[in-house]
Amino acid sequence: MSKRDYYEVLGVDKSASAEDIKKAYRKKAIQFHPDKNPGDKTAEEKFKEAAEAYDVLSDSNKKARYDQFGHAGVDNMGAGGAGGFGGGFTMDDIFSRFGDIFGGAFGGAFGGSPFGGFGGSSGSRRGVRRGSDIRIRVKLTLEEIAHGADKVIKINKLKACPDCHGKGAVSESDMKTCPTCNGTGVFTRVTHTFLGQMQSSSPCPACNGEGKVITKPCKTCNGEGVVKGAEEISFSIPKGVEGGMQLTISGKGNAPKRGGVNGNLLVVIEEEPHPELQRDGNDLIYSLYVTFVQAALGDDVEVPTVDGKVRIKIDPGTQSGRMLRLRGKGLPEVNGYGTGDLLVFVQVWTPAKLSKDEKDLLSKLRDSTNFKPNPSKEDRNFFDRMKKMFSQ
Repeated sequence: MSKRDYYEVLGVDKSASAEDIKKAYRKKAIQFHPDKNPGDKTAEEKFKEAAEAYDVLSDSNKKARYDQFGHAGVDNMGAGGAGGFGGGFTMDDIFSRFGDIFGGAFGGAFGGSPFGGFGGSSGSRRGVRRGSDIRIRVKLTLEEIAHGADKVIKINKLKACPDCHGKGAVSESDMKTCPTCNGTGVFTRVTHTFLGQMQSSSPCPACNGEGKVITKPCKTCNGEGVVKGAEEISFSIPKGVEGGMQLTISGKGNAPKRGGVNGNLLVVIEEEPHPELQRDGNDLIYSLYVTFVQAALGDDVEVPTVDGKVRIKIDPGTQSGRMLRLRGKGLPEVNGYGTGDLLVFVQVWTPAKLSKDEKDLLSKLRDSTNFKPNPSKEDRNFFDRMKKMFSQ
């Protein structure tokens, strides 16, 4: 089944601001929230669909790729690489990821979930804790960008305590229901005003919204449920990525205190400069310097590519500034839709110093008819196009 356009899902147009996109998602999430639509699978799918749309349109990098390539441009960049929320994410994942845009407007966003106030369920739904994300930078060469790369990194992070398995208590029997909130995790306060009784809810101060208190903390983690440790993480970077792109590896961030969902590992791409090639989108640019003799008589020369050197032919009479295009010798699209070209700009090198014999030889050629500038119509058109290109 094909996906709907994300702008259509949220009911906004492409010129919508970040704030308009956030408001539109908030409206859709309220409309299709499961607490307002109990047992309604269609509403639940629309709730997930809206979250997936917001995940893309609220991220400037993902939004730019979506605007250019549609769904194909972001299918491999969805949260956690799971292809969006409609697939591998739970409802609590959505609550913990996007709950901050709701604030406390719906009866207390306890435990990170902003949706506790619908359908009388406030006080019964404690949001799943989510660990913090870890952001790292990975440098890639042009060769790695062209072919993709498998990386193994070692990071220090918060991990679930191996002795208590993240609970914070020595055993299950060392945890009891919080007597202050009776296990709901919510402290409800009723105040009397001239308008009548007003009820407000907040996380229980005795158990911090957990609903349970620890009577015997784990000695390894001191009741925190997490310890610091190193972890080796393997991941693959697809072909054609660009500097500034961010890949999300789900569940490889920090573990939360006393159980929940791990945060994500965010991998920011950096490009290492190539000694000879420059990148322009998916095209590569190389400046080829040739001598006056090579340009006049023609020659076979080598030029670098990301796959090694190749030989190209310089035709006799090649003008300085001429561009030669080697199709398919650039970088692939990040989603596999085509490959860029290698653009070779020929530059005729003029020697700065000449010997007496060289000067005498060139002086004899100075007045030759063939050495008078006489650009062809094709050359004039080419240089006019180049002038317009670089003046824009």
